Amino acid sequence: MKRAGRRRSSVWDCFEQHSGNLVRCMKCDATLKYCGGATSSMINHMNRYHPSNTTLDEDEKPVICNVQCLEEESTSNSDIMQVAIMSPNVNTTSTPPERDYGERKRLKRSSVWDIFVRVDDEVHCTMCDTKLKYRSSTTSMMYHIKNKHPDTIPNDGVSLATHAEVTELISRMIEKDMLPISMVNGDGFRELLAFTVHNYKMPSTGDVTRIIEGHFHDKVEELVAQLGKVEKVALTADFWTALPVQRYITVSCSFITDDWQGRSAVLQTHRLSSEGHTTTDCVTERLLSTVQAWGIAGKVTACVHNNTQNILSAQACARITWDYATCFATTLQLAVSDGLSEDLVRIIIAAGKLVRHFNNNLVASEALEHKQVQMCLPQHKLIQSSKTRWDTICDMFERLLEQRWAIKAVLSDRTITNRHQAQTLEIEDDCWQVIENFTPVLATLKWATTVISAETEVSISNIYPITFSLIQTHLVPKENDVEQVSEFKLKVQKSLRNHMEVDSNDLASKPALIASMLDPRHKHLSFLTPTGRLAAKVKLHELVSKLDVITTTVGTKDEQQETLITPDISHLAVPSQVRSDTKNTMVLLLGDNYSSSYATDSEAQVDYYLRDIAPSLDINPLDWWKVNGPRFPKLATLARHYMCVPGVSLPSLLSEAGQTFATMRTRLSPEHVDMMIFVNKMHNLHELRL
Repeated sequence: MKRAGRRRSSVWDCFEQHSGNLVRCMKCDATLKYCGGATSSMINHMNRYHPSNTTLDEDEKPVICNVQCLEEESTSNSDIMQVAIMSPNVNTTSTPPERDYGERKRLKRSSVWDIFVRVDDEVHCTMCDTKLKYRSSTTSMMYHIKNKHPDTIPNDGVSLATHAEVTELISRMIEKDMLPISMVNGDGFRELLAFTVHNYKMPSTGDVTRIIEGHFHDKVEELVAQLGKVEKVALTADFWTALPVQRYITVSCSFITDDWQGRSAVLQTHRLSSEGHTTTDCVTERLLSTVQAWGIAGKVTACVHNNTQNILSAQACARITWDYATCFATTLQLAVSDGLSEDLVRIIIAAGKLVRHFNNNLVASEALEHKQVQMCLPQHKLIQSSKTRWDTICDMFERLLEQRWAIKAVLSDRTITNRHQAQTLEIEDDCWQVIENFTPVLATLKWATTVISAETEVSISNIYPITFSLIQTHLVPKENDVEQVSEFKLKVQKSLRNHMEVDSNDLASKPALIASMLDPRHKHLSFLTPTGRLAAKVKLHELVSKLDVITTTVGTKDEQQETLITPDISHLAVPSQVRSDTKNTMVLLLGDNYSSSYATDSEAQVDYYLRDIAPSLDINPLDWWKVNGPRFPKLATLARHYMCVPGVSLPSLLSEAGQTFATMRTRLSPEHVDMMIFVNKMHNLHELRL
């Protein structure tokens, strides 16, 4: 191909025009773009793949740039290749034709493209929507950034991430997302890295494992140092199963720091026997070994677990120095299961069948959307309940009630639903009445679980106030309740009484009730009988009297703060002629703490605390103790001991993040499960949900 006024390039001896703006190499059949008469892409191809056949003219020189290669046999990792552009003014001796093109350094992508995006022949600034013409140069974009966004000037002089940094980031991604370490062997992952990181050497599973093990040991040392500074911790024992039948117990701890911040961390994940049952001795040994390994023996206040069977035995009691408590979410789930009658189960199954029909049938789904628009209803999809989560029954019923008449309209339309289908799917009016009556009860129970499972709130102290509120108010049958709902309320009420031992004579010794006493919002215990309140007060006096504030760090710090607020003047001499005023005499006779609200006597502290005005329910009790701890130093110490106990074994179980975590951990290999869960939780170490 020859243009008027210009000498034909010798590259056409090896290329021929293929079709449109494409050219084909006659030696290897590679197809390249041919734009505006430029032969640079063809010259570059010859230099790279056929150097022995390359004969450059004297006025041709290579300059590096990027063009798009559509199809080349020898290139599999990238569609972008570097080519030579012809320029008549540069000497070519510095770049001999026989040089291997693969030795040339790849140009780095300009960082201005982090701020600009290309649209046709323009570039748009993502920060201010300014539009600039683009003519294969980034100068105008850099000038715009320098003048309009000086704080975000990209530094193109900074080198790209080293290969070691990339490997480190891969390891952190595996830790944070709890991915199997074997993912680095995946073909797709290796192809991605080969494309994005030039000459990157993929690490082996052993390399990544060693990096994660290094992170693991560093974080273990960090946590050991933290645990060495706290007086008391609480344990949680989370029993879970990975597919197909592998069973584990993950032991976590929670504690309150000196500045009244809640913290939690995973300690260990133990593999249990895959047999049908787990023995008490097995669980006890796992817990004791964890406590010994982390150096927290004698510091454990209580252990919360989600095992539906009693994991204590007579033999274990002598070796265990802490109290046990069942996860409140697990207890409430058992109570709901106990309350479901055959009639309610039948309605739940029918509702689930109806939802599946609309979710799986495209015609019915589109018809429902059309009816929603006609009836001015929210355009929501129906929700399918899950067998493993009772709270999803509430979600399913709420959505069915919202879309009830749109659903009826679709089922009544014979062009969409035939008569047999409609008769099978239709829910009778009596069942709709049960659903309408039953849903608010389920919603109340769901709210209770959500409050106790909150990640950023103290939860242990809320358990008994909420339990008694459910029993005494929300689960009391009403006159307008249908028979099935009244029966459900009574059964759940009975189950809660049994599992929470609300009628026990030993109720005052339960960690959850002690925490309620130490929560300034619930200290009045108005939900208990006068006898129950008296027993709880006696128990609190007993616990306070056992504390030795002289040897506790918290007591020492609080006493120092107390000294700053109420100066000690007991060293004053007997009043003389110079200092014989009545004020000093009264202080000398009655003591410097006579008018102070800071009580030093154990009984006085409890009395002052209980008489103090209770704060509103929306305050954080840890914030209250941070301010008022110096007033009640012994009670503050107890508050740290008991309010660190979580209300549930997996606090975010009902949240989307909690469900994602529970799913992700099931795919971990047994040899790495302990390490991976530990480093994952240490990455997400945050203020504790207690």
